[in-house]
Amino acid sequence: MPYWLLKTEPSTFSIGDLASSPRRTTRWDGVRNYQARNFIRDAIAVGDEAFLYHSSCEPAGITGIVRVVRAAYPDPTAFDQHDDHYDAASKPDQPRWYAFDVQLARRFRHMVTLDALRAHAATDLAGLMILRTGNRLSITPVDTAHWRFILALSSSTR
Repeated sequence: MPYWLLKTEPSTFSIGDLASSPRRTTRWDGVRNYQARNFIRDAIAVGDEAFLYHSSCEPAGITGIVRVVRAAYPDPTAFDQHDDHYDAASKPDQPRWYAFDVQLARRFRHMVTLDALRAHAATDLAGLMILRTGNRLSITPVDTAHWRFILALSSSTR
């Protein structure tokens, strides 16, 4: 099963917002980066799991796990002229952007902070995309070894 990391700004949408959503489920939409779009369209599948990462906040870090409950479909925000993510070039019969649905699987008791991840960047988490300089993607793959290590960190973080 592939694993992912999904970045969100908690001032826009947080793990608390997801926990309060009906059925603890939401549409993951508004992605406007081609590489991230390709992950959504071509790789993310029902049953995949992802870390939910709060960015642009202090502290930044992983707050829990979500599960994909609906695979890629055309992002409706791209067709809504009143939405911030509207894209006039995206058409329903030829969509440029895609969304998918996630459901909260587990909320961590304590955030695994970016600093905690960085402490292992040269060893156990070498190559983790979120730790690469200049990485700004909102969706990144996470390999199985990194997934397991971060899960262990989530159990030991206070």
